[in-house]
Amino acid sequence: MNMGTAEIWMIIVALGIGSFLIRFSFLGIIGNRRIPDWVLRHLRYTPVAVLPALVAPMVVWPAATGGAFDPPRVLAAAAALGLGYATRNVVAAIGAGAVTLYAMLYLLG
Repeated sequence: MNMGTAEIWMIIVALGIGSFLIRFSFLGIIGNRRIPDWVLRHLRYTPVAVLPALVAPMVVWPAATGGAFDPPRVLAAAAALGLGYATRNVVAAIGAGAVTLYAMLYLLG
């Protein structure tokens, strides 16, 4: 696909405007109104739903192994999940996962 510089910049600007409009539709239009309690209750669970959706494919089908099962990544995910659940500390969970991943990659190859 051969695209010129002007076409690429037009696509970037169009995506930027689209992204702004999506955010403005929620923040700009509803920003100064009171959101019902039931909506706020559901919004609290958004990060809890999004983070596993981002991480799970990297654990189950890692690109580094061509989609094959990889014990170091599964062990790192289990360590991060276990420590995060036990301590409720995100930084500690991320650190435990990173340390476990690198240790298992070193030990298991």
